[in-house]
Amino acid sequence: MAGICRLSALNTLRRSGMNFLKSQNMLCRSIATSPKKNDSTTSLVESTTEKKKPWVSYGFDEEDELDDKRKMHESFFFAVTIGMICVSYVLMYKPDLKSMGSWAQREAYLQIRYREEHGLPLIDMNVVDPAKVILPTDEELGDTEIII
Repeated sequence: MAGICRLSALNTLRRSGMNFLKSQNMLCRSIATSPKKNDSTTSLVESTTEKKKPWVSYGFDEEDELDDKRKMHESFFFAVTIGMICVSYVLMYKPDLKSMGSWAQREAYLQIRYREEHGLPLIDMNVVDPAKVILPTDEELGDTEIII
């Protein structure tokens, strides 16, 4: 769509007499150097003794600029990646705890209806099969107090 708009704009400009597609002649100007031979040597000396820009620390390392930048980039990467993306991912897929109560109540009503239709007691006395439960003998219990 953008290509069609550009093409129609170029056709409009071409009809009105303005043609931007013509090649333009570039003017090249020669660069003049100073006639002095000493100027070139002083520029080499000055370029070897470059002045460093003043460094403002990010607060991770006060002595080494490269280590300071590396620690800053690492900490912000982990803060953004773990702090924002991973936490939002976990929050997005966590269960909805507000509606879990209504789900449990609905499930209880379904279980009651099922038990009534099949003639089962509402609450089974043997939730776990008594044959599968292994209880200690009286000799193993000894004098242990049993609270029921």
